Amino acid sequence: MRGSALSARIAFVVCAGMSVTLAAHPVVASPPVDLPPRSAGPHPVAAAPAVPAPAAPFTAADVAAADRAAPAPAALLAAPDISVANVQAHLAQFGSIASSNGGNRRAGSAGHTASVAYVKGRLQAAGYTVTEQRCTSCTYPSNNLIAEWPGGPADQVVMFGAHLDGVSAGPGINDNASGSAALLENALVLATQNPTTTKRVRFAWWTDEEQGLNGSRFYVNSLSATQRGYIKGYYNFDMVGSTNGGYFINRLTSSTAAPLKAYWDSLGLQPEENVEGQGRSDDYPFQQAGIPTSGYAAGASARKTSAQAAKWGGTANAAYDPCYHRSCDTTSNVSATVLNRAADGIAYAIWQLAVGDGAPADDFSVAVSPTSGSVAPGASRTATVTTATTAGSPQTVALSATGVPAGVTVTFSPSSVTSGGSSTMTVTASAAATTGTFPITVTGTGSARRTATYTLTVTGTGGCPGGQLVTNGGFENGSSPWTATSGVITNSTAQPARTGTWKAWLDGYGRSRTDTLSQTVTLPAGCTGSTLSFWLHIDTAETTTSTAYDRLTVRLGNTTLATWSNLDAAPGYVQRTLPVGAYAGQTVTLTFTGTEDASLQTSFVIDDVSLTAS
Repeated sequence: MRGSALSARIAFVVCAGMSVTLAAHPVVASPPVDLPPRSAGPHPVAAAPAVPAPAAPFTAADVAAADRAAPAPAALLAAPDISVANVQAHLAQFGSIASSNGGNRRAGSAGHTASVAYVKGRLQAAGYTVTEQRCTSCTYPSNNLIAEWPGGPADQVVMFGAHLDGVSAGPGINDNASGSAALLENALVLATQNPTTTKRVRFAWWTDEEQGLNGSRFYVNSLSATQRGYIKGYYNFDMVGSTNGGYFINRLTSSTAAPLKAYWDSLGLQPEENVEGQGRSDDYPFQQAGIPTSGYAAGASARKTSAQAAKWGGTANAAYDPCYHRSCDTTSNVSATVLNRAADGIAYAIWQLAVGDGAPADDFSVAVSPTSGSVAPGASRTATVTTATTAGSPQTVALSATGVPAGVTVTFSPSSVTSGGSSTMTVTASAAATTGTFPITVTGTGSARRTATYTLTVTGTGGCPGGQLVTNGGFENGSSPWTATSGVITNSTAQPARTGTWKAWLDGYGRSRTDTLSQTVTLPAGCTGSTLSFWLHIDTAETTTSTAYDRLTVRLGNTTLATWSNLDAAPGYVQRTLPVGAYAGQTVTLTFTGTEDASLQTSFVIDDVSLTAS
């Protein structure tokens, strides 16, 4: 969900001649921390943005509980049950994409481009007609993704959308990989069910939502009046897995919202109007164009009331999503139960609007446990593939795997099971296996095709996947995952950052002081050409030209890589680069330690830290 424009506390939107006041939820500001001033040149210290402790990641028990939490009543059995485990697998993919592309999936970034490619690939494999639409007027020019399922009259369209971009502060998993993943799994289920449809079903993943709903607005403006008239309803899904979430529906009492409300009513959830999100997500351009809209949301930075906590659970007077627009919006920042109820409600709406009341044929699900594993060249490991009958009668399910890297084989024992049974999957890597991390798709084929994802890492020295290993090296996204002495990560202007506004400032007090800054990193095996690089500014009040009174030491693990002192003081920042390829295949802690003696300050200011695997 986008924040309010220009950090305004209140936004006003005029629609149909009415003025509506919108409650904004800007990015959480970092509170100041009171510390004794540093003696040479006072400079108040601002703390890095606090990051709350994340919720525990999904476990198999969580997923099972979430799937049980929303059993469809008998009257609603026409719609398929959406596996929250499959939705979570998509979330893991988006998280991995962000990690591999600078920690975010902002529109126009490599992370967003890779997210579009992931969704597009899954949809094309399922049989969709998929189109990328370039948004040339977006703040960050980038692509919308439109997918249409063949079937149903072209002039009777129901459309389901979610924004695929996030903010630059983090991976954007609840905001809004949650809506994107729930929508993707629904699209895949529709393809495998392949029912006769009474309306055309269209899905969309928008870009540049966070910069002002630009992608969806571009799409709506590209439609002719006739094409807009074909769309009988647009449904939006933005932040549908908030950890302290509520159950909110856009335009709750409208006829468009009726199927979404009917499903949640059947679970006794007592949904409420999505007041917080009015005018702030991709349904708004459709609404302005006269197209009926609705959608689900679980809440952003607004706080849950006592009455809501009483009926929905969770914590009163706390944000629905404590990691909204922050670096902690990871896969740990999603409620399996809330996400499951949203995904199943989307399926119910699709079936009610475009399929009708016909019950699905025999159906089954596929899951893999564990969902990831590593293997060295010349070795093997196993996982368990389980199946379940989700509709109708048990059936024979044949198992196969795709996306397997060169030099790796995957076998199943047995190779087919009756739904409800399980099989042992064995992954074997030859001595020449390609190293790196690969998503393997495990497919069960029966009356339909059902899939699960297993993430395989092939270790060894046969190659280096490359990439950036330090997270938040510019300190602009809060303190995580750095561990630092209080006051070290700061935006004080007394010592300016090299880029942005935040940096790490060690020492500078003019008295005995030791400051530390550290982060744990894993250097992939084979990356023997890796280098550590950072920009260092040393400012001192010492007058000596021969004695090192104050020192900065850089260590990787227990080894000292380099030391600088007050004797190295110079104006501006100087880039320092150190070889670290000797640590390939190890998990070690990178530590900066600044020590200052009893008088005359020396400041060691660090910015733009990187550890490049090569």
